Order: sequence, then C-alpha cells, then structure tokens
Amino acid sequence: MSAVDPITLDLIENALLNARFEMDEVLRRAAMSPTIRVQHDEFPMICDARGRMVVGQFGSYIPEVVDRLGGSLDPGDVVLLNDPYLCRGSISHLNDWLVVVPIFHEGEHVAYASMFGHMMDVGGKVPGSQVADARSIWEEGLRIPPIKIVEAGVLNEAALAICLNNSRTPEMNRSDLMALIAGCRAAERRIVELCDRFGRDTFAEACQALLDRTRDAMVRIVREYIPEEKVTFTDYVDDDGLGNGPFGMTLTIWREGDVCHADWSGTDPQAEGSINFLIHEGLCKLFFGIYLIMAFDPEILFNDGIYEVFEVQLPEGSLLKPAFPAPLSNRLNVHTRFFDCQSGALGQKTPELAMAAGYGTSPSFVFSGTDERGEYFQLVELLFGGLPGRKRGDGLDGHSWWPLFRTTPSEYAESYYPVRIERYEPVPDSGGPGFHRGGTGIEKAYAFTGAGVVSIADDRALIAPWGIHGGSAGGTSSKWLERADGSREALPSKVDSVKVGPGDVLVFRTAGAGGWGDPLERPAEHVAKDVARGLVTGVQARDVYGVALSGGSVDVEATATLRARIGAARGPAPEFDFGDREILEATA
Repeated sequence: MSAVDPITLDLIENALLNARFEMDEVLRRAAMSPTIRVQHDEFPMICDARGRMVVGQFGSYIPEVVDRLGGSLDPGDVVLLNDPYLCRGSISHLNDWLVVVPIFHEGEHVAYASMFGHMMDVGGKVPGSQVADARSIWEEGLRIPPIKIVEAGVLNEAALAICLNNSRTPEMNRSDLMALIAGCRAAERRIVELCDRFGRDTFAEACQALLDRTRDAMVRIVREYIPEEKVTFTDYVDDDGLGNGPFGMTLTIWREGDVCHADWSGTDPQAEGSINFLIHEGLCKLFFGIYLIMAFDPEILFNDGIYEVFEVQLPEGSLLKPAFPAPLSNRLNVHTRFFDCQSGALGQKTPELAMAAGYGTSPSFVFSGTDERGEYFQLVELLFGGLPGRKRGDGLDGHSWWPLFRTTPSEYAESYYPVRIERYEPVPDSGGPGFHRGGTGIEKAYAFTGAGVVSIADDRALIAPWGIHGGSAGGTSSKWLERADGSREALPSKVDSVKVGPGDVLVFRTAGAGGWGDPLERPAEHVAKDVARGLVTGVQARDVYGVALSGGSVDVEATATLRARIGAARGPAPEFDFGDREILEATA
C-alpha cells in the first residue's frame, strides 16, 4: 500500500504526464528539422532517481548510461550519445541523438529527464545516414559514446564541433540538439516544482506507487489473457537490401504464474545488411506491455513497472541481438515486424488480442542535392501505410505505427525543396478484405523540379501483410520512377543514391494491412461506402466481399445470392491468409 494518499498521487501523476507533453512541445517549437518539428520523430521520458521510467514512451536506459560515465552525474550536466551498442539498443540507430539530464532539488538528486530525436544526417556513406547496402555500422555515420556535452552548465564546444563536422546538416543538428536539451530542462522545472510543493520524499514515494500500480494492472491482464500453453508464430522481412532474405522472426509466448514469457528463439541470424534491430530487453518488455495496455486499458501508465511482468529471451547473434559491428540503420523493418509477430502469436488463443499484420516497416524517403543557388538540400521523410484490421474495427488508412507521428505537409516540402507533390492518396484494394477491413497503403508521387539523388527504404514488397480470423492479406508495397523521357523504371524497396532530374516522378506506394474476420460478413453498406471513398474497387466489392452494387447502392437480393455462391465455393474462411508466399518456397 502506498504511503501517498490517492489524491496526491493523481496530482503528481497528471503533473508528470503534463511535463512529458510539455517536453514534446518545447522540442517541436525549438527544433529546426522537419523530422522532429513536423513529423514528431522524438521520444521523451521522465525517470525517478534510480533511472526507472515513470512516464514516457520508451523504457529506461539511464542506469547503463550513467555507469559508463562513472556512476554519477552532477547539477548542470547533460549527457549526449547515439551509439546503440553502448546503451544495449535503447536507441536503435545512429540518427537518434539521445540526451540525459539529471534533476536535483536543493542539491539532492531526485530524477532524470531524457529525450531522443531523429537527426537529419549523422554522416555515413549516403545522405540521411540510413544506408541500404551497409555491411557494418562504420558505414552509417558518426558513433558518439556517452559524453558530457554540457558539464556543470558549460557547453563542450569542442565535442559539439566534432559531432557537427561529421553531418551534412550541421545547423539542423545543432538546433535539434539544443531543443532536446530544452525539452529536458522543461521537465526539470516541473519536477523541482513538484518537490517544492509536496516534498522530495513524497515525490519519490509517488514515483514508486506509479510503478507499482502499472505492475499490478499488468499482472491482472497477463493472468487473464496470456495462455499457459505455448503459442508460436513466424513472420518475415523481405530482404536486407543486399539481396539476402527473406528473414524469419519467430516468437513463442506463454504464461507462468504472473509472468508472460516471450522467447524469440528460432529467429534468423543477423543480416549482412542494415535491417538488424538491436533491442534492449527492457524495451522489448515495454513493447509487449504497451500492446496489452492498448488492447485492454489505455489509461494504464506506460512505465518500467511493466518490467517485472515479462521475461524475454533474445538469441545472441540474431536479427534482434546482432553482434557488433552489424549495421543497424534500416532496423525498422525488423522493429515493426515485431508487432506483427505479437499479433500472430497472441491472436491464436486470445481473440481479444488478435490483429492482422500491418504495413510492417517505417518507409523512408531521402532526396538530396545542390539547388540552383549552390546550396545543399536534404529532404527526409517517413511515409505511412495500412494499420491492421482488428476486433474493434477497421484498420486506419495511411497511418503511422507511432501514434504521435505526423505526415510532412506537401506545402512544406514544396516550399523548401525542388519537388512537387503530385498526389497523396490511398491505394484502392490494398487494405485486406475482412469483416473489419485492413487499412490501405498510400501512394505518394514526387515530381522533381531539380536534380539530386534519392534513397528509399521500405519492406512488404514481397511478403504480404497477412489477414486473420478469415480476413484476407493486404496489398504489398512498390516503387517506380517515371522518367522525363517517358520511360518507366521499377525500383527495389531498399536502394540508395538513385539519380533523378527535373521532370522525373517517383511513385512511392506503401503496403496496406491485413483484414480481420470473414469479408462475406462485412455489412454491405460499409463496402458500398468504401467503394464510394475510393478505398475498395467495384471488382473487389463483387468478387471478394460478395456485394452487388447498382448505381452506388446495395442490391440486397443480388448480394445475398452472390455471397451464398462465393461462400459455398470457398468453404470455411481460413484462420490466417498469408497471401502469395511463393518466395518463401523458392528460398526454402
């Protein structure tokens, strides 16, 4: 039982949550790069004095960082790092610059604030530093070990100069770094105010109570919904950008008492290319906890109280625990497939947890060059795709896996870069048919008005996002260039340094998501609405959903007849629909 009364605990909890969102807002207002300022590719957290995350988005990495600096930090210090191998994968590629700020109240250490954000460029062999054909992390940019970039309030100008000298976008990186520090300073002010108001001891007790409350809530969910019987699921990443693949990821889940076990044994060895995902065990636990929280009770606080409820096994030398110096820059192909494996495993025994597969990566687009004034430019953008159909409803169309991310407005890109966005629209029929339809992928067409080079990183071009509980697989991704001379050039999903010029158009299609439930049971009026919105074609409405439309309206009698005929020919809907997986058979 917490010594903090419930009202005080709620006040402190909400103050911490508000401080966490204030960190976001300060960062976004002060940052210069579109990846942080516009797309919101940044992650904050507030930790107690032991370095345990009390509120935030990612699990705490602070104890490991502090240990590397001798075990303590002093007032006015700010730590900077970006090397995943030196923080056990708490950040997962070199573009993520992470800062840690210790918080003191009247000379006593009471908390930490920390943020990391995606820098536009950190060096390496290609603009944007996300290298499709890298064979080691040495090719991906500057590795920064934990250093005091600010010590006792004094900025280490020499260290900062080295960091910025190794970036193609030094001004943006400097601005974004200072914005990260400012975000942490905002949290620092709020923590000091809380300690002034309630006292240091009460603040520390409240932090412990919030961790305990999350743990207790997760125990109840785990005991109710995680089966004691082991369930296993395997999904695949297309390739590693070097012609190797597909790569399998295998997850086995079961419960022992109050603890959910997640074993990734059977996952393929690390890739030669840059898709490896070095994941911190604590972060892995947090991902499982967040999945359950979002399924059952989004009011549960994300924090390190989750850790005690999960045990994780990550095989050494695998895609999820590669050995140094494996490349990591395009790790999101594996990262997001992590969630698909969770869905496939948990959905087998617990329908409440079942979701189909989503677009399964975080597609990136980089366009760089020198403009007509002789100035270097670099547009970095993350694109989105279809989110899974699920028991609660349809998947979201053209949405990000990361809830707070935003798309880059066309007006922004066209104002600052030699490019025109010709279209940004859903891809019809890319959402897997189902009682609840999978979200559609998006098609974005970039018309170049100046010369430069393009790099792209995506996945799900070969292995479709699967459907579940009778739902069908979603559409795959594709890319091509429509050259100014009228020719057309297909592009792989992972490629660097493709030359483009004025009049060329890059068409970037992301994958959709799988459907949930039998499409023949989807309300016919919903199908008609999807057709009217351009999400489903009339052909798919007729041939897969069994809906007969006449002038945009449902022909009820013809639909009943058509659905009966399709159902009789098909038989029972399969539990999983993996789409066309001939490539797996060819490489077996």
